[in-house]
Amino acid sequence: MERPAWAPPGIDISMPSVSRIYDYYLGGSHNFEVDRQAARRAMEFMPGLPKVMQANRAFMRRAVRHAVAQGITQFLDIGSGIPTFGNVHEVARAATPEARVVYVDHDPVAVAHSQAVLAGDDRTAVLAADLRKPQDILSAPEVERLLDLERPVALLLVAVLHFLEDADDPYALVAELRDALAPGSMLILTHASYEGIPLSEDVAGGAVGVYRDIRNPLVMRGHEEVTRFFDGFELLEPGVVAMPNWLPDGPGEQPREADAQEDPYAFSGFAGVGRKA
Repeated sequence: MERPAWAPPGIDISMPSVSRIYDYYLGGSHNFEVDRQAARRAMEFMPGLPKVMQANRAFMRRAVRHAVAQGITQFLDIGSGIPTFGNVHEVARAATPEARVVYVDHDPVAVAHSQAVLAGDDRTAVLAADLRKPQDILSAPEVERLLDLERPVALLLVAVLHFLEDADDPYALVAELRDALAPGSMLILTHASYEGIPLSEDVAGGAVGVYRDIRNPLVMRGHEEVTRFFDGFELLEPGVVAMPNWLPDGPGEQPREADAQEDPYAFSGFAGVGRKA
């Protein structure tokens, strides 16, 4: 297999990567044939997966703008993936030039490409770390340099918690991050679920099986389980809802795209935003 110039040395390009599969769904160019094959296999069961990812990104952008409107200028994006158009720093900076962003991912491709995209930008940083080790993130020099944890931070856990199994104790990990944040901080979260998918659980389970086969199990959680991640946060209206339903026409927001309203796949899974008291 020919190794593209942008592929970091030392990574296994014969094994699919979750972040590169996501990049493919979004129409990006930083993926290999092995990633595209896995994505296409998943789409045989759930052809609307790209629409789910687009709804996910659209929610993220609305939530970031909402955080800035609430006075937050610091962002910690864990599980940030490969940069695509409309990333957190671009959205936040369009609303406030002071925005500072730390991106965190454990995928070397995502980290290397993010570093290349953000080279020379002294108000963003990229950190190679794993959500399963919150203290490694919180004590990292990149976080200490750019983020003042004594002031409110927007913590983004977008499309990442469903890759943590129950054995990882994801609720404890989120609580550990929450406890390190100042009052007024926000949690911006999305999570995959069988609820809302316009397919039977058996059929949708075929797509879940593809992720299990590439050793990145996708854990589907219900509304109540997703809401539990907001323990210790005040849930903002409208609560934990389908992604297109979270402030679709909020302050300064364009009306929701008609195709998102009409495509049932956009309503798969959940999104929510909470504020730490």
